Amino acid sequence: MTEVETNAVCPPSLIPFGLKTDHACPPPSAVASLPMTVDTIPRIKASAAGGSSLHGQALISRALRNRVNRVDNDSCSPGGEDPFFVADIGEVYRQHVRWKLNLPRVEPFYAVKCNPDLTVLKLLARLGTGFDCASKKEIDLITSLGVAPSRIIYAHPCKAASFIRYASQRDVRKMTFDNAEELYKIKRYFPDAELFLRIVTDDSESLCQFSMKYGASLKITGDLLQLAKDLELNVVGVSFHVGSGAVGAKPFVQAVHNARFVFDQAEDLGMNLTTLDIGGGFGVDNFEGIAEILGPAIDKCFPPSVRVIAEPGRYYVASAFTLACHVIARRELPHHGGYMLYLNDGVYGNMNCILFDHQQPTVRVLTHGNRYMYGLPDNCGGPVTASVWGPTCDGIDCITQECQLPYALDVGDWVYFDNFGAYTLSAATGFNGFNDNCEVLYVCSENGSSK
Repeated sequence: MTEVETNAVCPPSLIPFGLKTDHACPPPSAVASLPMTVDTIPRIKASAAGGSSLHGQALISRALRNRVNRVDNDSCSPGGEDPFFVADIGEVYRQHVRWKLNLPRVEPFYAVKCNPDLTVLKLLARLGTGFDCASKKEIDLITSLGVAPSRIIYAHPCKAASFIRYASQRDVRKMTFDNAEELYKIKRYFPDAELFLRIVTDDSESLCQFSMKYGASLKITGDLLQLAKDLELNVVGVSFHVGSGAVGAKPFVQAVHNARFVFDQAEDLGMNLTTLDIGGGFGVDNFEGIAEILGPAIDKCFPPSVRVIAEPGRYYVASAFTLACHVIARRELPHHGGYMLYLNDGVYGNMNCILFDHQQPTVRVLTHGNRYMYGLPDNCGGPVTASVWGPTCDGIDCITQECQLPYALDVGDWVYFDNFGAYTLSAATGFNGFNDNCEVLYVCSENGSSK
């Protein structure tokens, strides 16, 4: 991990903002005290439009240019031209302010699985967010930053017995369940846990669907609550997840109403539920549209005494990361009028999002010969047809079967992929011996996050 010199670099220590870090998230009134420059709100609007601010783009461009200029194709050491990321930490900061402006009642618990980049986690920890963890390793990572166990929710409905025991040892009390066997395990290994009953949702239109695997039907929630009561377990809330990459507010609103139904079931059993977990699914470009409907729906169904948390992941990091890749080989297809381009990253590396997250990355030209093309309107599209492939020996390692480029790229040229922070580096592998630990260069386009 490397910082690049800019006029607004985020220091490695990520100095605290003066907010109390023992809270899951600063209250709505704390948004006004978050350090912001006069340009913060316009930059938040840029985030709402699905991209980094102009200032952020300038810093990213400079970092990309400086890094690729240091690579000499004829003399660099093996792996010297490896792919790398540029991360604008200011974009993560703006996303947090944007969240507090639009969903002030809802406390974000960042989904670590989406992108466990240490600098991002440090920033969010200092901002006072909570964290959604799903394994022992993620719990260890977050607690190593000094985050209190009370700011972690173990959001996995089907946990290994040893992991439940470990959560007990680390005092990570908040955890989810959706079946009877999980309750029996929790009774045996962590009877003092604070439990959230995860309910099924309609995630049929989401990018990644979870309800086929997790979530209790409303037909059995009453039985599960009764069993938890019989076992003398402490059910404190209801959780749901409408799927990663939700397209609109409708599934959230329906799930909120279903959660209200479960709250009422619990009340009929003499149980006092205090927290609603609305999960994740929030995107970068549709957040305001969801928030303006979801916020009032929550307020209508749940009194202010009910705490509301969420588990956003891609919302925070998708637009903050840009990936640069090197063209390592090219094949001309004279009978087809096109080319096959081979990059040093692919679906076994940071492009795993193509397989696992249903992404269709856009190939953009970063350099061609002496031309530097970051941010130019003609860096994608054009007269040249190419398929683009990853570096491994597997035929499935295809980034795109066909794309249009402005030039027939040469070996030694660079391409880039923007909005590449969600479910990319978190699932990269070292298959075939290729690098699975990309360098990350950090810039900071928001002075508030530096402070």
